[in-house]
Amino acid sequence: MTDRLYPRSLSWFHWLALLVAGGLQTLTFSPFNWWWLGPLSIVMVVCICLSLSPRMLFRAGWVFGLGLFGSGVSWVYVSISEHGNTPIPVAILLTLVFVSGLALCHGVAFWAWGKLAKTSQSRRLLLFPAVWILGDWVRSWLLTGFPWLYLGTAQVDGPLASFAPVTGVHGLTFWVVFSGVAIIFCYRFARATRNGAAVLIAIAAALPWMSGPLMTNLQWTTLADKPKTVAAMQGNIPQQIKWDPDFLKEQIYTYLTLTQDDWTQDLILWPETAIPIPQDQAGKVIEHIQAELGPGSTLITGIPWYGFSESIEDFTFRNSIMAIGNGEGIYHKQKLVPFGEYVPLQQWLRGLIGFFDLPMSSFSPGPHNQAPLKAGDLRVMPFICYEVAYPDFVASYARNTDLLITISNDGWFGHSVGPLQHMQIARMRALETGRYMLRGTNNGVTAVIGPRGQITDTIDQFTRDTLRSEVYAASGDTPYMQSGSWPVLTLAIILIVFVRERVIPKLP
Repeated sequence: MTDRLYPRSLSWFHWLALLVAGGLQTLTFSPFNWWWLGPLSIVMVVCICLSLSPRMLFRAGWVFGLGLFGSGVSWVYVSISEHGNTPIPVAILLTLVFVSGLALCHGVAFWAWGKLAKTSQSRRLLLFPAVWILGDWVRSWLLTGFPWLYLGTAQVDGPLASFAPVTGVHGLTFWVVFSGVAIIFCYRFARATRNGAAVLIAIAAALPWMSGPLMTNLQWTTLADKPKTVAAMQGNIPQQIKWDPDFLKEQIYTYLTLTQDDWTQDLILWPETAIPIPQDQAGKVIEHIQAELGPGSTLITGIPWYGFSESIEDFTFRNSIMAIGNGEGIYHKQKLVPFGEYVPLQQWLRGLIGFFDLPMSSFSPGPHNQAPLKAGDLRVMPFICYEVAYPDFVASYARNTDLLITISNDGWFGHSVGPLQHMQIARMRALETGRYMLRGTNNGVTAVIGPRGQITDTIDQFTRDTLRSEVYAASGDTPYMQSGSWPVLTLAIILIVFVRERVIPKLP
C-alpha cells in the first residue's frame, strides 16, 4: 500500500457525492430503516477524503454534514415556519443556518482527522472511526448538545442490536464506521496481494454482524412475573391552539374524556404539557383526577411548573411531569430545547421574529440527581421529549428503576420524519437499558417499547385515541448502564494517542 500527497481540489462530482453520502445516512433511520447504507456511506466518504489536506477535509466534512443534516433534520422548518409565525423566506434562512451550524461539527472533526494522521493513508484509515466517535460525543454536549442521527441508532433494527446493552449507541456507531473502513483496507491489501491480511480484516469486521443475530435472546435484566396494566392517551391537540387561553379547558376535557374507561389501570400516562396550566393553578384539575382514579392507580402527566428555584434563587417556570393518585413525585426537565424551551441570548433575540417568542419558551432546567417517580410499587424514571435522545443521560438515570417513560409533543414537526426518528431513538434507549418504556405523545408516536427495543403496542399518528397494554418491571443493570460510553470513548482516545503521526512516524 502506498500513500499519496494531498491532491489539488475536488471536482463538482466529488462534492455532490459527499452530499449524497450524507443523505444516505438519513435513509438508515426511520421511516426508511435501510441500516445497511451506513457502511456504504462511510466507504464513499473515506474514498473521497482519504488524500485531502486538513483544510480541504474541513470543507469536505462540512459538505457531508450539509447532506446529512439537510436531509435528516430539516424538519425544524415546520416548527419555525408553521408554528413560529415566521415568514417563509426567514424560516428557510434559519433552517439553513441551523443545518450549516450542525455541519460544522463534521467539518471540524474531519479537519482534526487530517491533522492527527498527516499524509499517511493507513494512519487515516485507523483513526477515522475514533475521530468520528469523538465528534459524535462532542456534538452531544456542545451548546447543550444535539444527539441526533447517530449511525448506531439505525441498528435497533439491524444485526448489531444485540450489542447495544453492552456498548451503547456509540459502540454500534464505532463498528458501523469501522466496517466501512475495513472494506477499504481489504481492497487495498488485496491490490497489494496481501490476501491473508485482507481475509483477517474481513473476518474481524464481519464477526459482530454475523454473531449479533445469534445473541438476540440474551437477557441482561430480569423481568417481573406479573405485568402492570397501562394506558396512554393521545389527544392530538392542534399545535395552533395548544397555548390559546380560549382552548385550555377543552384540552383538559379531551384527556379526561379519553381516560373515562381507564381510571383503574395501574398506570395512566398523559403526554407533555397535557395539562397546559401551571401546577399552582391546576389544583381543581388535580383534585378531580385524584377523585376519579382507582385506589391502586397512578396517573402521570406532563404539566408546567411554577415556583421558587433554589438553583437560580428566583421564581421560574419548568417543563415538568408529575404523579397523581397512588404515586408521588415530580420531575423537572433538565435538557431543554434551544429556542423551543429557552432562548439563548434572549436579551437580543426576543422580539425580532415570532419564532423567538414561542409560547412557553422561558423554561429553566431542573436540578441534577432527581429521584424517579413512584407509581404504586413501581419506580418510574421519566424523560421529557428531547431528553430521551441523550444515551448516557438516560442510562445513568435508569439505574435502580423498574420502568422508563417518556412524554413528548411532536406536533411541532407535523407530518415530517422527525417524530419517527424520535420514536426510533426512544427504542434504542429501551434496548440499551433492557427495560420497558411507555411513550406518550400528543399526536404520535404513542407506544409501548419492549426491553429489546421492539414496539409491542402502538396507535396511529394524528389520531385521538387511547393505547392500552401491559408492561413488566425490570431489575438489574445492563453493562452499558454501569459503564456508559466511556469504554468506547477511551478506545477512541487510545487509538488517537498511539496511532497519530508523532507516535508512529514510519507507518506507511
